[in-house]
Amino acid sequence: MSDYTFFHQTNIIIHVGSGVLALLLGLVALSTKKGGRAHRKSGLLFLLFLAIVVTTGLLGVLVFNVNQFLLVLTILSGYNGYSGYRVIKNKSNIPKTQDILVAFLSLGSGIYFLHYMESIGMIWSPVIIYATLGFLFFIISYDLLRYLIPPKKYGKLWLYEHIYKMIAAFTALAAAASGTLLPNYKPYSQFLPSLLGTLLTVVFIVYFYRKSRVGQNEITKRQS
Repeated sequence: MSDYTFFHQTNIIIHVGSGVLALLLGLVALSTKKGGRAHRKSGLLFLLFLAIVVTTGLLGVLVFNVNQFLLVLTILSGYNGYSGYRVIKNKSNIPKTQDILVAFLSLGSGIYFLHYMESIGMIWSPVIIYATLGFLFFIISYDLLRYLIPPKKYGKLWLYEHIYKMIAAFTALAAAASGTLLPNYKPYSQFLPSLLGTLLTVVFIVYFYRKSRVGQNEITKRQS
């Protein structure tokens, strides 16, 4: 790190520090009552520091020419965080121009990396790289296609989208950190955070789905 310029070192310090704070705040958001003040506040702060991580990550790739694959992880985490916030704010699948523009920008960035991947170099495991790109393309494709779902059928899908995307943003950030800090344990240090995040997502979605069903049954009983 002594060979880096002052601005590069400063960018790394801000990037790492913001990443640590984002992960800690993400843990708070995951462990507190959903919809409560602590959850909302820690979630917003998580997104704030995630935005700083994304910005410094892009500077690292575009200005300081660091590991190009971090661009994909940065886009994946940043896009999920952005989309997860927007869906809980809008609570609908009505198309918004800014959301469509961000989706296509993220999609284009992923395609750019895929096209130049051989010249960039496979620093991370190819399985991890293709899986990450595939996940990025999948979530963006869903976000664009969900506009075709009739509003009545869309219902409360926004809640499950929020859960899925925010945990995905958190685990992508965790995977980037563990994969970088624990290179001797690849590929496990790269995919285990995502695997744990997927399991956690399933638990939360099942819990809130059952909770919603119980609430609907109680309303039906009262009306009858």
